[in-house]
Amino acid sequence: MSLLTSAVAAVIVDPAGRVLLCQQSQGHRLWGLPGGKIRNGESPVHAVIRDVREETGTEIDVLDLVGIYHLTNNGAGGPELPDVLVHAFRGHVASGDVAVNSPGRICRLAWHDSAALPAPMTATARAAIADALDGRSGVLRDVHRDVEPEIPDADDAPAEVLTAA
Repeated sequence: MSLLTSAVAAVIVDPAGRVLLCQQSQGHRLWGLPGGKIRNGESPVHAVIRDVREETGTEIDVLDLVGIYHLTNNGAGGPELPDVLVHAFRGHVASGDVAVNSPGRICRLAWHDSAALPAPMTATARAAIADALDGRSGVLRDVHRDVEPEIPDADDAPAEVLTAA
């Protein structure tokens, strides 16, 4: 029996058309969208607003649902990881300044031009960003995990916010 975790993510674009991305502070240090797990009894909309606030210190307005992404399998054939059902929302910053607000989870926040996205990036983030920037809403898509990259050496640099890609 496969385990299933429910999560949320936000595709947040600034007036210059750049996408807000977070880099994980542990593990493979993948870049991804702000978000996290949905708590018991919590709606996906409330979860994405809470998680973005916890990670970035900002309040967002949720505009619509880009899609629901079923992240499955471990492309590397490594240890079995649970499937994740990710609700990806389109939103924009309503108030507050973007800052690393949860350094245990993320080490960097950065606005990136959609034509120059950083690597390595989560497969779900790539799919949701592409769908959001193409103007899609209500997408249902299976996404397969990538082969995990090597874990980089520890970066002792302080958590930071990058304003330019």
